[in-house]
Order: sequence, then C-alpha cells, then structure tokens
Amino acid sequence: MKKFSLKERDLAIDQFLNEEFDLLIIGGGINGAGIARDACLRGMKVALIEAGDFSQGTSSKSSKLIHGGIRYLENAEFGLVNEALSERSKLFCMAPHLVYPLRFLIPVYEDSRVTPFKLSLGMWLYDAFSFAGASELHESLDPNEIICEYPFLKSQGLKKGFRYSDAYMDDDRLVLETLRSAYQTGLLAAANYVKAIEFTKNQNGVVDKVKIKDELSQKEFTIKATHVVAAVGPWSDQLRALIDNKGDKIKPMLRPTKGVHITFERSRFPLSTAVVMGVQERIVFAIPRHDMVIVGTTDTDFLGEPSHVVATKEDINYLLDVVDQYFPEAKLTAEDIIASYAGLRPLIDDGALTEGKTSREHLIWTESSGVTFVAGGKYTTYRLIAQDVVDHVIEFFSVSQRASWQRSQSDRPLNSRVSSDLLQNRVALAEKLLSQSSLLSLKEAQWLIDRHGQEALFFVSQYGQRSYMAYEALYAIDNTMCLSLRDLYFRRMPLVLSRRCHGLDELTLLAEIWKSSFGLTDKQVELGIAELKKQLEIEFQWKNELT
Repeated sequence: MKKFSLKERDLAIDQFLNEEFDLLIIGGGINGAGIARDACLRGMKVALIEAGDFSQGTSSKSSKLIHGGIRYLENAEFGLVNEALSERSKLFCMAPHLVYPLRFLIPVYEDSRVTPFKLSLGMWLYDAFSFAGASELHESLDPNEIICEYPFLKSQGLKKGFRYSDAYMDDDRLVLETLRSAYQTGLLAAANYVKAIEFTKNQNGVVDKVKIKDELSQKEFTIKATHVVAAVGPWSDQLRALIDNKGDKIKPMLRPTKGVHITFERSRFPLSTAVVMGVQERIVFAIPRHDMVIVGTTDTDFLGEPSHVVATKEDINYLLDVVDQYFPEAKLTAEDIIASYAGLRPLIDDGALTEGKTSREHLIWTESSGVTFVAGGKYTTYRLIAQDVVDHVIEFFSVSQRASWQRSQSDRPLNSRVSSDLLQNRVALAEKLLSQSSLLSLKEAQWLIDRHGQEALFFVSQYGQRSYMAYEALYAIDNTMCLSLRDLYFRRMPLVLSRRCHGLDELTLLAEIWKSSFGLTDKQVELGIAELKKQLEIEFQWKNELT
C-alpha cells in the first residue's frame, strides 16, 4: 500500500494549487472520509481538507461501538435499527482488524423502566434484524447466573437479564483506514491542518472556489472544485454562516448534544462483557476494551463553541453515580478514573422535547450556495451515509460525467493486506510476529495483530527489531499523516485513555523517534511536548475541580 504521511500531505498541497477537482470535501471525520472513499472508488477526483487533525472532533469521541442501537426500538425507529445492523454486518467484512464482536448484558430490576417481557420482545426483534450478522443470538439469564458472572453488579431487586451481540471498534483508526483506502485509488488529495476561510461563488451564485489556509506554513491557497461537500459535524451551522457571510444570523439546523465518557483500569473494574445501564431515558454503557473499561455516555444539549467541549465535574459525578448505582460493590471513585473524553453529536434539530428523543437519522441537503451538507446519523452507518451523499451530489454533474463513473463499491475491504479469513487464527499470526521481532512480548504481539491485522507483519519486517511503542509510532508517522506528539497520543495510540500516566512514561522514546523522523531541533521537540501536556491539562481540568 502507498504511504500516507507528511510527504503525501505536501503533494496534496501542490495538487490543491494546480488541479481542479470534481469534489472538495471539507471535514476529515468519519463522514468526510467515507464520502471521499465512496467518490474515489466511483472514479471521481477528490480533494479533502480538515481544519485540525483527522477525526479530531466527534469521530474520535464516540463510545467506540458499532451497534444497531437497541434503545431505538423503544422509539419505534425500526428502519434505523435494521439499517445499522445491516451496516454492522458489512463492517465485520470490511474492517475485521478494527471491528470486533462483543457481548452485552442488560440487567432488569424491579424498578426498571422496561419490563422483562417487553425487553424480551425487543431482543427477538434485534436478532431478527441482525440476520447472519450476529455472532450469537441473545440469551436470557436468571439473577443467580448474572451475579455469579458479574459479582460487583447490584443484586437487590434484580429480576432477569438479557445478553446479546453487538460490536466495538477503533473509531479514530477507522477514519484513518478509510482515508488510506481512498488514497490508494490515486484520486484523492487530502491534508489535515488545512482550513477553509473564504468561499467564492460564480455568476450563478454557486461556490466553485474555496480559499484555504495551511495551518503549518500559514500560507493561503485557492482550491477549484465543481462541487463542495461539507461534512463538518457540529461546525455545520458555523460553516453555513461563513459561506453566506451572515455571521450568526442564520437559522440553526443542528441540535448538538454533548457526550462524555470516562475510563477505568480493567483490573480495577473487571468486566468480561459490556453492561447496559438504563438511566431515565438514557443508556450508559460499561465497555471492556483491552486493558480498560469505558463508561458513557452523557447526552445533554450544548450551545457553546464545539472546539471547547470538555468533561466537567458535573459530567464526571453523573457517570460515577450511574456506575455506583449499578456496581455498588466495586466502590469506584473519582480517583479510580484514568481519563475522560468529550464530544458533540451533530444531531438534526427535529423539535423533540428532550435531547434523548432527538432522532439519530442523518440528513443531506444542498444550500442555495450549491454546497451540500450532511449531519446527524450514527457511526455505524457511515458507509451508507457516504453512499447517500455521493448519490446526491452526482446529480449536480453533467450526464456524460455521471456516465463515466461507476456505482458505489464502498462495501469492499478497507485494507488489502488484511484478510478476514486469516485473522480467524490470531494466535498463529502473533506467533509469526514474535518470530520476526524478538523484542516483543506475546501480549504485545497479540496487541499489534488485534490493532493492525496482518499489516503488522509488513511494518515489523520494514522497521526491523523495535519495541512495541516504536512500531506504533513509526507506523503512525508513515501511514496516518500524524504530524505531532499530541496527535500520536490522543488519536493514533490508546495511551491517554488506557494508562494512568497517559503514556508519559514513554515520552522520551517517542520524542526521540519524532525528532529523528522529522529532522526536528531540540527546541521544536520541546514545543511539541509542551503542546501535548497542555492538551492533557485542558482535557482533565475536572480533576483539579474535584480534588
């Protein structure tokens, strides 16, 4: 596979200056990446810009789940659930190294809002919608069976439990693999840290040029494109105002809601499967993931600047109260929390009375400026959303152009080096990896296979005898357009969320790799380290408030 690094970013900047594109996509989250891949696979020439790092916004702040949305059955959103479960099945085949089956337990208590009978019906319906996509059908458990397997779970008032199948994934890496896949077509020019700052319209009032700013060089350029697509999530209303020069005088399309998660060491909160905790109209998950457990999410309206969203002490206390309600014997406190993260869901404002009732359906629309927007939707259905967007925008092209493009092929595997069949025997792959690198432990080899599939064999062979951390850093530099230590820590490796020290114990090694790979001075490395530590302070300011 071709590299996707700083060099490729420089090439993209040159293309922005000298070429004209069929599509310009603004936004490098999961929807923007999905749209780029779908369009490139059809044969369209695509430019993609992201104002920050790829997946920096909502796309790296999810619950890390690929799921149908069991709670949407209660709102009778059967089409949304069926659609999501169908897409979940496709993603198992498209990205077997990023999407894994996971069992979920729903405990039912005497005061639970949903009765065991109603939930049982929902389980059967969920299985029916899953078709062959579920690794296992649901099962019902009596209280004794539940407490035996989940000894920290509250036993008082426990009536029954249901266990069913869904999946978890690496959200930021799914974005990057989708972009890499699009780049392999030779039709994508993509760059992070490039911001749209001005829009020029032709005589028909349609945007055909976008002035951009390279945040690294501070230089400004103009991109020419036949059609512009905005996949900027919670920044959609801001961008709409910028395009039409209306400041804040624009009718909002969105109802952004804030979602906060916290993480614990799995040794402190030992869960064998995920647990679904029902709180009023919300659902909070406890999700085991390698060495940590993720708990979330909140769901509250947010009216501030999207880039300023962080977890507050109120968010932390709310999630701790939920955990304490369901797992009183675990006796978890704020001191047990490793990390937190917060993001915004770019939901469409449908007039629902509460944020929890607001639909998760996606919406695609084209403004009078000719710019097409997409918002709403679920992570699970990103491939289908992207297909819908490209189906929508090709109607703005001539008949001859449309005839030259293929139908959507976006259900193809993301990574040609990863085979779903071979990944069935992960132990054998890990042992093969160990035979190539004597510096790895068995756990580290298994971890690399779980995260990268068979591609781990390629980059271990490429980089020679290295430590696990060095492999991850070098891979990120060469293949994910990772430009800073901050981005490496927050979005390329699970250091911040899974380690109590947030991976700072590895900083000397990683900083040295950074320095040599990019040819940096000591001063530049120091600035990069300061940037990383400043971001850690911002993300975890609630710790000072609680103590």
